[in-house]
Order: sequence, then structure tokens, then C-alpha cells
Amino acid sequence: MSYTPRLTDTYKTEIVPELMKKFEYASIMQAPKIEKICLNQRLGKATSDKKIVDMGIQEMTSISGQKAIACLSKKDVSNFKLRKGMPIATKVTLRRERMYEFLDRLIAVSLPRTRDFRGVKGSGFDGRG
Repeated sequence: MSYTPRLTDTYKTEIVPELMKKFEYASIMQAPKIEKICLNQRLGKATSDKKIVDMGIQEMTSISGQKAIACLSKKDVSNFKLRKGMPIATKVTLRRERMYEFLDRLIAVSLPRTRDFRGVKGSGFDGRG
């Protein structure tokens, strides 16, 4: 028997049937689903100190459970002392089981522990979810 995350089972057994009933979908494939979660971290002081990028990669890796990568700058910006090809950010893209595990931990553990948390704003997402 293979492992499936708790949120995956909840989605398939409870959420999809409710969506099909509410929006009168003809097929299960019409119900919206999450494809990926992208985590980004911009490291402003990374232009002067290279150790900040390594620390950012370690932080993102420990948060997501997947190895983060450094993002390189695309342009030269003299005001920020930035040259093309310098690492200035880190990113991780989560899919499948890791995505559902991360989302479950975020919803069940992290967000409720945030002080004065009143929910996630609807304007914090793009038009496609």
C-alpha cells in the first residue's frame, strides 16, 4: 500500500463531490485542482554577501522539504550594484505529494499560529487560482 497525503484524500472524497454538486459539473475533470506551489525568496543583500544566498537556500530547503535553487539576475542595475548572472533569489516548485504535504502543514499548523491571523486575502492570488 502506498502513502497518500491526508489533504489528497480529503480533496478526492469530500471537496470534489461538493464542487460537482454545487457547480453542476458533468465530469470530475471539470473540478479545479492544484497543480503546483511555487515558493520564492528575494535576497536583497545578496549582491554584497554571497553567504546570504547559501543561507536562503538552506532556509527554503528546510521549509519545503525539497532542494531550493538560486535564481540569477537577468539584467545589470547600477543603482543596486547588481550585475547580470549574480544570484539574488531562491525558489522551489512543489508538485504532487510534496505539494499536498506542504499545503496541509501550512493550513493546519503554520497559519493558525500566526498572531492576529484573519484568513488569506482573495486578492493574494491570480485569476487562475
